[in-house]
Amino acid sequence: MKQVLITDDCHPLLRDGLERWGFICHFLPDITLEKTRQIIAPYQGLIINSKIVVDREFIDRAENLRFVGRLGSGMEIVDREYAASKGIAVFSSPEGNRNAVAEHALGMLLALQNNLLRSDREVRQQIWRREANRGTEISGRTLGIIGFGNTGSQFARKLAGMDMRVLGYDKYKTGYGNGMDWVEESDLETILQHADIISLHLPLTPETRHLVDRAFISKCKPGVIIINTARGACVKTADLVAGLESGQVGGACLDVFENEKPPTYSATERKLYQRLYQLDNVVLSPHVAGWTFASKRLLAEVLLEKIKSFLYPPKLA
Repeated sequence: MKQVLITDDCHPLLRDGLERWGFICHFLPDITLEKTRQIIAPYQGLIINSKIVVDREFIDRAENLRFVGRLGSGMEIVDREYAASKGIAVFSSPEGNRNAVAEHALGMLLALQNNLLRSDREVRQQIWRREANRGTEISGRTLGIIGFGNTGSQFARKLAGMDMRVLGYDKYKTGYGNGMDWVEESDLETILQHADIISLHLPLTPETRHLVDRAFISKCKPGVIIINTARGACVKTADLVAGLESGQVGGACLDVFENEKPPTYSATERKLYQRLYQLDNVVLSPHVAGWTFASKRLLAEVLLEKIKSFLYPPKLA
């Protein structure tokens, strides 16, 4: 009996596809990590989002596991090397929500630069402050994209008609600007020196953890805007808040945070996030950039196709 455990919400077509291939799907979107560890042994397949950490201990319990499917990106939650050593295939589906993330990042930036959130609050209270809510156009400004994978490249495409100077940087790629003549392949130092706006599109690794810290911010242009729709821990929150309060950072658009579970805040975190929430030059959202109605289906489609290719590899002629 082939079984797949689905541990988070997903489009029904993912379950339908797996069932067509003879799998029994156990759809448990509210299951906890600990409970998943307890029951994983008999399953051949596992579908996860972000709450399930597939580490060595987890893999050792997954005696029959053949594949892990990640809805989205963020593969720091899976020990891929150890999984491979156990013959477990691992798939992600960043192609499914890259457009959603790109649109969200651009929307946050435009909302910030045009004071839309504050204006909306004030108009609802019949407060009419046109001059105080005068916007800043992004045309003619320089935007740096750090990380030019699925979401970074898609965000660059959204900027094609914005009349901006777009700088791209990816430590592990070259030629990534091919086909996008409005993108200049650059380096990190150039972005820090020249970018008015910096957008992060990075996985979370030991190398990228707290990439944006006090030293990083000090090298940026005064008043730089930071966009983070990648992973919360790529930014050191305390240093970003200090930069926002001092004016070295002119604004921030944050969809991701170091701690995304407010009930678990320590006393120190509670004070830190309260400082962030009180700032008027930030736009915040609850890690939803990649979670749209369209992306829910696309994530399932992409993941299903990758699992199909694994289960039923094309035969050589």
